[in-house]
Amino acid sequence: MKYILYILLAFTAISCGIYNFTGGSTGDAKTFQVNFFRNDAPLVEPGLDRDFTIALQDLINNQTNLSLTDRNGDLVYEGEIVEFNITPMTATSGQTAAQNRLTISVNVRFTNHKEDKKDFEKRFSFYYDYPAASQLSSVKGEAIPQIFERITQDIFNASLADW
Repeated sequence: MKYILYILLAFTAISCGIYNFTGGSTGDAKTFQVNFFRNDAPLVEPGLDRDFTIALQDLINNQTNLSLTDRNGDLVYEGEIVEFNITPMTATSGQTAAQNRLTISVNVRFTNHKEDKKDFEKRFSFYYDYPAASQLSSVKGEAIPQIFERITQDIFNASLADW
C-alpha cells in the first residue's frame, strides 16, 4: 500500500511540471526581457512609461518560470505607449458629458528567439470610464492600474498563452 502511494505521488509531481495553470507556454525559453516602453502619446502622463514597463515585467515574472534579464532574452518585449486619451462618452440632456473615457494604447513588438514564427507587432488598447464630474487626477490611481492589468494580460495571452 505504501509503495502505491509513493508511485501516485511521483506521477502527480511529474504531471504538475507539465501543466501550467496560467495557460502560458514558454517552450524552450529560459529568459525574458522587457525593454523600456517610451511614452509617445500626444498627451503625456509622467511616469506612465516606467509604470507600464514594470507592470509587464511583473505579470510575466509572476505567471511564468522565466527569468528576467536586461539583455539577450529568449523572449523580448518592446514598444511604445501610443495613446493616452480622454474622450466624452455619454451626453446629458443639457449637451454636457455625463461620462468620460480614458483610453491607453500600447504598440508591442514581441520577438521569440526560440521560435521565430511566434514573433508579432500588435497594438493593445483598453479603457476606463468615469463620471464627467470627476477629474482625471482623482480617478487615475484606480484607472491606470486597471487598464494596465488588462493590456498586460492581453499581451501575455498573445505571446505565451496556448488557448
